[in-house]
Amino acid sequence: MSKLMIIGCGGVASVAIHKVCQNDQVFDELMIASRTVSKCDALKEKLQEKTRTKITTAQIDADDTEALTQLIRDYQPDAVLNVALPYQDLTIMDACLAAGVDYIDTANYEPEDTEDPVWREAYEKRCKELGFSAYFDYSWQWAYADKYKEAGLTALLGTGFDPGVTSVFAAYAKKHYFDTIDTIDILDCNGGDHGYAFATNFNPEINLREVSAPGSYLENGKWVEVPAMSIKREYNFDGVGKKDMYLLHHEEIEALGRNMPEVRRIRFFMTFGQSYLDHMRCLEDVGMLSTTPVSYQGQEIVPIQFLKALLPDPASLGPRTKGKTNIGCIFTGMKDGKKRSIYIYNVCDHQSCYREVGSQAISYTTGVPAMIGAMMVVTGQWKKPGVFTTDEFDPDPYMEALNQWGLPWVVEENPVLVD
Repeated sequence: MSKLMIIGCGGVASVAIHKVCQNDQVFDELMIASRTVSKCDALKEKLQEKTRTKITTAQIDADDTEALTQLIRDYQPDAVLNVALPYQDLTIMDACLAAGVDYIDTANYEPEDTEDPVWREAYEKRCKELGFSAYFDYSWQWAYADKYKEAGLTALLGTGFDPGVTSVFAAYAKKHYFDTIDTIDILDCNGGDHGYAFATNFNPEINLREVSAPGSYLENGKWVEVPAMSIKREYNFDGVGKKDMYLLHHEEIEALGRNMPEVRRIRFFMTFGQSYLDHMRCLEDVGMLSTTPVSYQGQEIVPIQFLKALLPDPASLGPRTKGKTNIGCIFTGMKDGKKRSIYIYNVCDHQSCYREVGSQAISYTTGVPAMIGAMMVVTGQWKKPGVFTTDEFDPDPYMEALNQWGLPWVVEENPVLVD
């Protein structure tokens, strides 16, 4: 039995909290901590009578490392699951280190202020040395490896679906299906329809920044960067049908490239409809996706944060969204001297997710693996000192848990490949 602290109470956090409470054989105590404690209290009231997990709540500013450290010390959890904003990864990692508890998150660090001089200097150095210009990367968190190792603590990074499950799929394919993997194509398809002209399925600020950035992929150990949305392919997804998908930069490419250097090429594709792309390009053209503060009527505002306030809250999309997601990886390589290709994927239904936990499938497919990653750490199945991504552990118990907790997967032999 274990105690878990969850920081955050948005759409993904809500799913993770529901799943923690379902898994009350492992998690007997839970603290939900967020800037808006009323959200935490409302979720506690909803779930407390349905679970044996003892739920407490707290108000916390995750940017305040000292206050967060004290809260962790007072509660004494076995681990902290960070489902707040990626901006806060480092402050929460600092607090966990100071308090002596394991750390888990779903997405790698990126700065809120991309004009910060210290971050900017490191960013420009990285762009020049490595060759990709995305604002998010693992270097800031990998820099904690020695500190966590010396403290005897585990930091598990990126246990959402992508990153997270997709990297476990890669480890599973390597362990069970291939002697050597040659290529990995990660395909993320959302076939859901929420009925709005334009909305994002997770935090608009993070989503729009990610999608509008140049695309990039790894080939022969080198980054290849291309203009945003310049590489398009069509694919016929099980449960969804034919969809246009576009090559994006994504963080698991970086981790898989480091941990599986033998793989010749790693790419990431995500589906988008034409209406979404048209809206996004228009917003970008008029400066609404900018993270640089501007002065408006005597006040400093960040355009993309103002846009976030205008767009539908992703947590409100659940009852409106119909259709399915299909997320997985296509692998090619060699087994016993013969060429082989497989496709490991999950299909998730938006309405089924809403009926179960009150959230659409985008939040569900991230929140379920967040709970599973936390379970792997607190039960000791994934426990070693240092900072790791999900592909660096035995994939088998995680894959079994996916089937058990709502994200069953399929292995398809000889799939249609992406050219």
